[in-house]
Amino acid sequence: MPTPSGDTFLYNLLQPKLPEQELTTLPFHQSPSQIELEPLRTSFREPDLAQSSGQITQVDTEEQETDTHTGSSSRRLPQPISTATVDGEEARALNSPSNSDLDSNDSQMGGKSQKPSLQEPDRPSSTSSGGQNGYANGNMDSHLEMRRKHPSLESPSAASQTAHLMSRESFTLDNEPPQTPITSNPNSSFFDLPRQDRRNFLLLVLLYFLQGIPMGLASGSVPFLLKQHLSYGQIGVFTLASYPYSLKLLWSPIVDAVWSPRLGRRKSWIMPIQVCSGIGMVYLGGRVKEMMVAAGASDGSGVWSFTWWWFFLVFLCATQDIAVDGWALTLLSPRNLSYASTAQTVGLTAGHFLSYTVFLAFNSPDFANHWFRSTPSTEGVMTLGGYLTFWGWGYLLVTLGLAILKKEDKTKERDGILEVYKSMLGVLKLRNIQSIIIIHLIAKIGFQANDAVTNLKLIDKGFSQEDMALTVLIDFPFEISLGYYAGRWSTSNPPIHVWCWAFIGRLVAACLAQLVVMLFPADGVQPWYLLTVIASHIFSTFTSTVMFVAISAFHAKIADPVIGGTYMTLLATVSNLGGTFPRFFILKYVDYFTVATCHPPSAPPIEKDLKGALITYPFNCVAEAEKHRCLNGGGTCDISRDGYYITNIVCVIVGVITFVSYIRPAALNLQALPLRAWRLGNGASS
Repeated sequence: MPTPSGDTFLYNLLQPKLPEQELTTLPFHQSPSQIELEPLRTSFREPDLAQSSGQITQVDTEEQETDTHTGSSSRRLPQPISTATVDGEEARALNSPSNSDLDSNDSQMGGKSQKPSLQEPDRPSSTSSGGQNGYANGNMDSHLEMRRKHPSLESPSAASQTAHLMSRESFTLDNEPPQTPITSNPNSSFFDLPRQDRRNFLLLVLLYFLQGIPMGLASGSVPFLLKQHLSYGQIGVFTLASYPYSLKLLWSPIVDAVWSPRLGRRKSWIMPIQVCSGIGMVYLGGRVKEMMVAAGASDGSGVWSFTWWWFFLVFLCATQDIAVDGWALTLLSPRNLSYASTAQTVGLTAGHFLSYTVFLAFNSPDFANHWFRSTPSTEGVMTLGGYLTFWGWGYLLVTLGLAILKKEDKTKERDGILEVYKSMLGVLKLRNIQSIIIIHLIAKIGFQANDAVTNLKLIDKGFSQEDMALTVLIDFPFEISLGYYAGRWSTSNPPIHVWCWAFIGRLVAACLAQLVVMLFPADGVQPWYLLTVIASHIFSTFTSTVMFVAISAFHAKIADPVIGGTYMTLLATVSNLGGTFPRFFILKYVDYFTVATCHPPSAPPIEKDLKGALITYPFNCVAEAEKHRCLNGGGTCDISRDGYYITNIVCVIVGVITFVSYIRPAALNLQALPLRAWRLGNGASS
């Protein structure tokens, strides 16, 4: 994966590992590399309220005696700062000649000082940072910062301890901050994970896989099946069925706050939702064929009722996604939390592949007649109704297994719905969140025409459903494997850097896709053209997968575990919304910019060849129904201006301008922020 040549952080990562005594270290106010700090120990521990006042006075006296031996005006720490990793490595003490308190460094940075968390020396640290001084530098194997919501309230003596230290005569801000070691960031594989993390990872893959089944139908197969009945603009109406994924933020606080202690915080939602989804898919499977016929009736006006059924099914999947996203933050250990985005990618991709590629292939009559039948038939091996019914029962069986085999860890955390909505509102008030929302809403405009229209345009030009299924089938192994490695790249490299390079790749893929459509052979699909389509599709999917995994890894990095479900859902929702809301308008614009005229036949056709009334005058044949009327009546639908080309070019230009002028600089600035800037109650909203 290429990386920016001038990036200091990546430069440091690529350097050979030096012995510990040769490590170059940086003060707290610099951010390129990762450090891990254990809170101040022993002499700075929080005094036990059960101790007598005499004991506390004795500790203070010993600290003062230590200061008098320094013979210097600089303040010295009675105990060294130590580094430790969450997985239990032995701490290494640093005896620095002059150590400064974290508060003094925060003061030098020109803001409100952050009070250090004081803990017992033998107690494991509850805070670990993703970068130096908590900077979100993209190293996803580093430990997430597990900070309490209100540290000052939970540690009532922290302020008095800080005031006591700063009141000493030896206190000064003149000296340089202490040097701290740079810890390595291992890039572990799946088999290096602890056994419990591996099992939970596979569970997450299964749950995300189930979500991908109806989503693959709604966003992939069904629009292809509707293309023979509806125009691009009318198919745009059906894309509204995917909006629940972009609106789930509205009810995510309810999912976070309302649950049964008996079932568990996340299973309380996952199990009932999967039962409803299974029943809904079984019901829809018995009626979907008649619904599709009705959707194309009355010039496509019946598509609205068909859309509402799928809207409900996607709504259930979106609600389940809220619970699974929140569960992922606790199922995996903080050290391996980046694998949550990998599980999401692998699971959703596999489910989408099965409902898109495999289903389209087995639903194709040509594919079935060629490979499985000796007597041709007008239907494929697999119908949409049968597929929905099968996976409806699959949902119910998986839910039964989840209820019996998996127990959720007990938790006493419970916020009222109002409190969760207040937390969500507090997150929305963070300037950093507002910036990332703007980025997400405009980031996908540049390649929206490619994602929404290119495959439909190929089908429209004569690319068979069987060839399209073959294209996606060949692409699938690349998508799965590259999704896994994209997760590792986002672990070992700053995820926003990976995301930016994938962004550029998707713009290039959109241009290549248009070129492929323009080169469609007049005499039908040839082997060279099929290979060209496959190569173009693999490159487009590759860049899309890398971009998705990278931004998901960044979301997992910055999300506040205290309100994990709501935080992750907010970030995922705006990301989905950026790819959903433009699609309706893009498909409408394709029809709007297209100019197509039906010309009557030059010679009277044979009556038995006509499938409709004979065309005797020219008319507009942009709409799919008018196009079929033209062809059935012996006419020719001549496209003099293809709106797809205009729309795609405009989208790419908009994407380039927004990326260079705003998206890339703003995203890199967000990545450089400390993790505390993404937490509530830290003044980040001011």
